[in-house]
Amino acid sequence: MTKPIAAHLVVDDPELAADWYARVLAAEETSRIPLPGGGVLTIELSIGPTTIALASEQPDVGIVSPKTLGGTYGALVIDTDDADALWERALANGATVFHPIADTFWGERFGQVIDPFGHRWGFAQHLRDVPHAEVVQAAGEMFR
Repeated sequence: MTKPIAAHLVVDDPELAADWYARVLAAEETSRIPLPGGGVLTIELSIGPTTIALASEQPDVGIVSPKTLGGTYGALVIDTDDADALWERALANGATVFHPIADTFWGERFGQVIDPFGHRWGFAQHLRDVPHAEVVQAAGEMFR
């Protein structure tokens, strides 16, 4: 049986990140692997049916965070019933705007932020069903 995709995010401080994701995204900690002498290897969180593992940077073996790399090319998207509330909570807790929240031609209220750990998050709220042909036409007009 196929299960939902799980994300593995590398951060500079997994404990601080776990606290931020709990405050902002209502994440719940499900497990933790402590390291001898303090710190953690990973903290596993659940956000709804999604599992997120937060890992400490290990630069000596090439495991580094977006902050160390200077950015990220991908985004994680959360479907929500209230994108504006999630947006405001993220910004109030130190996220920065990547793509302003707005009503989109594909029928969602959507915006993206960069969290304090360098990961990009999209917040999407379904507003209306839009026929595929209309989406294709609007995208073509937007990117001419």
